Amino acid sequence: MLHARITGWGKYLPQRVLTNKDLEKMVDTSDEWIVNRTGIRERRIVGDDEATSTMAVAAGQGALEVAGLSPSLIDMVIVATNSPDRIMPASAALVQHALGARKAAAFDVVGACSGFIYALVTAYQFIAAGAYRNILVVASEAISRAVNWDDRSTSVLFGDGAGAVLVQANEHTTDMLSFVLGNDGSGADLLYIPHPCGMPTNVNNDRRYYMIMEGRAVFRFAVTALVEASRQVIDAAGLNVADIDLFIPHQANSRITQAAIKALDIPNDKVFVNLDRYGNLSAASPAVALCEAVEQRRLKEGDLMVLVAFGAGLSWAAMVLRWQPSSFS
Repeated sequence: MLHARITGWGKYLPQRVLTNKDLEKMVDTSDEWIVNRTGIRERRIVGDDEATSTMAVAAGQGALEVAGLSPSLIDMVIVATNSPDRIMPASAALVQHALGARKAAAFDVVGACSGFIYALVTAYQFIAAGAYRNILVVASEAISRAVNWDDRSTSVLFGDGAGAVLVQANEHTTDMLSFVLGNDGSGADLLYIPHPCGMPTNVNNDRRYYMIMEGRAVFRFAVTALVEASRQVIDAAGLNVADIDLFIPHQANSRITQAAIKALDIPNDKVFVNLDRYGNLSAASPAVALCEAVEQRRLKEGDLMVLVAFGAGLSWAAMVLRWQPSSFS
């Protein structure tokens, strides 16, 4: 059986910054209210000339550069997104073509904010089965195009961006120690987007494209999902919470994160946070956070980390990884 590990990572954030002060001019809110309720200070907003696929390409190129792999050697491209450019073909098909990964299979994963972890687990399974050796996993979101800017409960939360990792096969070591995936479809109506929204031409102020969310119910689910998924995945790896060096939760709301880490008894210095700068990036949230944790040297060789997310569906996903990108291949 082949093993797999992450060997490259990349991200892309749009240039436009939308601050809380900017939002004060757009909707009935304030910087103080937003920070106190969410922990968010600013977020990035996709440009009119950008789309989910173009951001995914930029992040994917970054991951390939870090790994030193030619696009021609990619066997598969998986894109996790809730804001595809089109209903079909998959955004992954557009990414595959733009990267020049001509021999790669390509498909999308729609797992809401849990989508990146769903896609990453899928990549590991394809490699473990011996089917492929080089898989690019990208999470990209132009989710701001699904935001109703007249609704202060959702307009303050979301931002756009993309993150990517390259997962490669080797014969000796794997960095994924365990994973947990789950869903409770009885809560599907608590958070949803009725129609695709990834292109600017899709929206045009049509309310069919706006996100609909029952905030209080989602909050309660989110805390429980983060806590239970983290406990399950750590236990499945044969570890204790104290063994984890870095906890990378879905960056949705600071109150959710704080409630979860308090229940898990995880100190703040073991928790990665970039929510204040980007807001909720949906599926791209864990991917961008992982990239930034590496860039900020929050992870060193051999460290144990937990990636954990929750989202619409209602979905949840978690992984325990031992960080070893430079291990022998």
